[in-house]
Amino acid sequence: MTSILFLTFLGLLALGVPIAFSVAIAATTILIIGDVPLILIVQRMFAATDSFPLVAVPFFILAGDLLARGTISKKLVVFAESLMGQLRGALSAVSVVAGMFFAAISGSGAATTAAVGATLIPELKERQYREDSAAALIASAGCIGVVIPPSVPMVLYAVIADQSVTRLFQNGFVPGFMMGGVLIAIALKQAYDRNYPKGAPLSLKSVMAAFVPAIWGILMPLIILGGIFSGQFTPSEAAAVAVIYAGVVSFFVYRDLTMRELGTIILGSARTSAIIMIIIACSGIFGWVLANWKIPETVAQAVLSVSDNRLVVLFLMSIIILIAGIFMETSSAVILLTPVFLPLVKLIGVDLVHFGILFTVGIAIGMVTPPVAINLFVASSVTGLPIERIAKAVLPYLLGLIIMFLFYVYLPVLFPGIIF
Repeated sequence: MTSILFLTFLGLLALGVPIAFSVAIAATTILIIGDVPLILIVQRMFAATDSFPLVAVPFFILAGDLLARGTISKKLVVFAESLMGQLRGALSAVSVVAGMFFAAISGSGAATTAAVGATLIPELKERQYREDSAAALIASAGCIGVVIPPSVPMVLYAVIADQSVTRLFQNGFVPGFMMGGVLIAIALKQAYDRNYPKGAPLSLKSVMAAFVPAIWGILMPLIILGGIFSGQFTPSEAAAVAVIYAGVVSFFVYRDLTMRELGTIILGSARTSAIIMIIIACSGIFGWVLANWKIPETVAQAVLSVSDNRLVVLFLMSIIILIAGIFMETSSAVILLTPVFLPLVKLIGVDLVHFGILFTVGIAIGMVTPPVAINLFVASSVTGLPIERIAKAVLPYLLGLIIMFLFYVYLPVLFPGIIF
């Protein structure tokens, strides 16, 4: 049954069938073979989406889309440059810092890449930075969009694995900052090798002048995450607060949003949310089939037959996650693979929150790993550069992110108690 399920699923994907329908058809095939009443399909689809924490998903998507269309990204870029302008190749570092700022607002890798790229790539090109490297760097920084909270994949993982969204959010900052640090280090090394220009020297006056217009964007993650961590509201309530805050800032502070544009944004967010919810619904059937035929336990035993050493098993799962990220969209990978991995993770005694974070990071790296690499396609559309040029330029950043990921996998072993 296991081979039939996965071969059917992979075969449908190879034929270009959308992932949600590939999952549903593969699972339905097993149900027919097993002579299971097909009414179960409707029941499991409904049960999969009947979860209060999932309310956060469309709200976080809408909040990110509201701010991504406005001038907030420009304000954050100016503020980041005021802090780091004295460095050689400072605009490269600013690209990453701006990506981290925007990650804490949007929760989306593609949105982060589009917003920061549209703002910074023309400026980078004007200052004689290599355009392909600049696009690759911003695409790589976009990966942080789903790691630094708020994060839609973390919400999905929390629902499937029955873990606390708050704990996942609390632990998302460490790998997010690690990713940013690695990208900045590589970008500054390239800046010195290529003799990129320095920016304006650091001054309190310029920092304050840039900080005041950017304060509204900086306050958003502080309000949302501060409210969650202090217990003032749940992650689902925080998502609704984020939408209200984004609307108020866009309409009345920056005044860069019209009612006509609002309708377009809501429609786009609804489409994105609908796609995710359809995948979740279809994965409900897939998950039931996995559990009923004990496929996760079979996978766990197969992996443990290679080695029962926790460090080796973690490494094998990490490689699978990186490979999955190449071919699958982030949310889809989390929804489909979490039920497969959970029994194995529990058997080897890995903290489920730590696994959820490393799962999110590993899948996020797939956003810049060719051939699928959604962030590279976004960067290509912003710059007009061929995807092949950007894919070649992204290799140093991709290698740095993979090394950082493997280090984070074993971080709790090196530093017990690092997971909150």
